[in-house]
Amino acid sequence: MIRWGLIGASTIAREWVIGAIRAAGGEVVSVMSSSAERGAAYAQENGIARAAANVDELVGDPDLQAVYISTTNEQHHDQALAAIRAGKHVLCEKPLALNLNDACEMVLKACEAGVVLGTNHHLRNAATHRTMREAIAAGRIGRPIAARVFHAVYLPPHLQGWRLDRPAAGGGVILDITVHDADTLRFVLDDDPIEAVAISHSAGLSKEGLEDGVMGVLRFRSGVIAQFHDAFTTKFAETGLEVHGTDGSLIGRNVMTQRPVGTVTLRNEEGEFELPLDHRNLYETALQAFHAAIEGKGSPSATGEDGVWSLAAGLAVSKSAANGMAVQIETGL
Repeated sequence: MIRWGLIGASTIAREWVIGAIRAAGGEVVSVMSSSAERGAAYAQENGIARAAANVDELVGDPDLQAVYISTTNEQHHDQALAAIRAGKHVLCEKPLALNLNDACEMVLKACEAGVVLGTNHHLRNAATHRTMREAIAAGRIGRPIAARVFHAVYLPPHLQGWRLDRPAAGGGVILDITVHDADTLRFVLDDDPIEAVAISHSAGLSKEGLEDGVMGVLRFRSGVIAQFHDAFTTKFAETGLEVHGTDGSLIGRNVMTQRPVGTVTLRNEEGEFELPLDHRNLYETALQAFHAAIEGKGSPSATGEDGVWSLAAGLAVSKSAANGMAVQIETGL
C-alpha cells in the first residue's frame, strides 16, 4: 500500500483526489495546511490520521512514499523540491510552477532522485479524450487539420478566492484552464504546440491585472491550428472539443469536465456515429497509473515533462495577450 501525504488542505483533494487515492489502493495518512487549525479540522473530516504543521514535517515522515500538492500555484516549486529531496514521489497540481526554469528544475531533480513526478492533468484520463486520440491515431478522420476547444465555464464562489484576486499566486484563467486545453490537445493530437496568439480580458469577475476570459489559437508542429475559448464567467455555456480532419470530424460535447461524462460523435462521408465510451473516474485512472509508475510499470498519465509543455503554452498565451503578437512556445527541455 502506497501511503500519501497531502500538501494543501484543498477542495480538489477533498472532492476528488482523496477518494481516488483510496480507490487505487493507497492510503492518505497526513495533511499539511498553512493553518494548523484548518489542517486539524480537515484531517478529522476526511479520515486522515495526522495533520502536519509544515512541509518539512510532512515530507520528513518516513511512513510516506508520495505527496500530492494542491496549494496555490506559486508554492508548487519549493514544496515539490522539498518532497523530492526527501525521496518522495510527487503528484503536483498544474501549473507545475510560474516559470519554465522552476518547472524544468522540478523535472530534473525528480529524475536525479529517482522519484516519480506527475502533473495532475486529469482531462487526458477521460474516456472521451482517449477515444478521440485512438480514433485519430487509427486514421478515422484522415489527417487532422484544425481543432476547437470550448472551455468557458463559471467558477463557483467557493473556488473564486485567489484565482481572481492574487496575481502573485498565479491566478487567472490562463494558468487555471488554458493549460488544461494545451495538455488535452497535446494528448488527443499526439502533437506539440509551437506558437500561440491570444487576446484576454477581464469581464468583471476578476481583479484588475488578472484575466477571467481568453480566446486564442495554438499552432502545432504538424500544422494543425486549434482555437480555444476559456473563461470563469459563463454560467450557461457547454464545453466541447472538436477535431476536424481531411476525411472526417470528431465532435466531443460536455468533455472538458472533471466528471466522467460526455459524448464523442464521428462524422464522415458515411454518416454520423456516436462512439462507444467506457466512462470511468478520471482521478482514479490517474492514481492507478501513478501507483503503477511508482512500482516501475509505466509512467503517470501526465508526466512532469507534460506539465512543462502545458506551462510553456500557458505562458506563451499570457505573453501574446499582453503584447498582441504571436509568441513561440519553447519548453527548455
